[in-house]
Amino acid sequence: MEDKTQDGKLYRVLKYGIENDVSDVFIIGGLPLTFKLNGIQHREGDSLGVDGVMDYVTELYTLAKRDPGDINLLKDDDFSFALPNVGRFRANVYRQRGSLAAVIRIIHFGLPDPSKLNIPETVLRASAFKNGLVLVTGPAGNGKSTTLACMIDRINKTTCGHIITMEDPIEFIHRHDKCIVSQREIPGDSPTYVKALRSALRESPNTILLGEMRDRETIEVAMTAAETGELLFSTLHTTGAANTIDRIVDVFPPNQQKQIRIQLSMILRAVISQELVPTVDGKLIPAFEIMYTNTAIKNLIREAKTYQIDSAINAGTDEGMITMDNSLYSLYEKGIITKETALTYCQHSDVMNKKLESL
Repeated sequence: MEDKTQDGKLYRVLKYGIENDVSDVFIIGGLPLTFKLNGIQHREGDSLGVDGVMDYVTELYTLAKRDPGDINLLKDDDFSFALPNVGRFRANVYRQRGSLAAVIRIIHFGLPDPSKLNIPETVLRASAFKNGLVLVTGPAGNGKSTTLACMIDRINKTTCGHIITMEDPIEFIHRHDKCIVSQREIPGDSPTYVKALRSALRESPNTILLGEMRDRETIEVAMTAAETGELLFSTLHTTGAANTIDRIVDVFPPNQQKQIRIQLSMILRAVISQELVPTVDGKLIPAFEIMYTNTAIKNLIREAKTYQIDSAINAGTDEGMITMDNSLYSLYEKGIITKETALTYCQHSDVMNKKLESL
């Protein structure tokens, strides 16, 4: 039977997105088809009606080889799929104002090149740890998965071992290199992160990637895994190392928080916070806060003095650490971002403004 998938409207839209470095495609009633490129929306064509959205969603399910028969019963659906010789995609189908809508994240085939994405070696250094917990944090859609994919790829190419990833859904495909790589999708391969993580501890892992630490139970199991000698990477939607540590501790009841701080001080290796900021030429570039735990920072975590961590990061520049504000200042100093951008994304605007004016 002749393959008609390449004749479809959505197929052509997704191929266009791959060819033009689009990050997301929005299919929402009452709006034209919308592409997100470098953080900016571009709307093309006429507004979509209910039938137009349904046509796109039906084709989406066909391309993803999912049953379109139950579309009208859907509330929320999240899945990934690949188109041969085109790319990988992560789709979320949902309802708004009683009608269907979809957002499709575009993921290029192959693994990201950190040098092209301006991910510095001081970030990739975190892949060299043999055990403990490494957290990559930041708002949704700011490149956490991409940074983690670069770290996992570095481990895969330079060490021997077993890498197990747990994601919802899988975004980047890692082929076996020096490592064996097992990639598990939630809920397709395992019903929950917790079950996948508990199972992973019996699968002789060296490195574990946990897509997100969503709740207390997941955090507890993740910390246990890091204590047993594995290197575990995960993400949180927090900004900055101090906020990240406080978020983890605050998930637990007060009578457990002292013990959690002690555990964290022993297993936490690094917190890397990132945010994509607009450049002067209309593109996006990551700004990073990088914290590696040294003796001083371990003591601050243990003693609940996270409010002093920014100062400890400032003092740790020789160890590869940098605050978010200093990262933004460096980008401005090099002419990559504007003063307005630096002030918009910084954490201490008064101090930043004085530094910028002194240039």
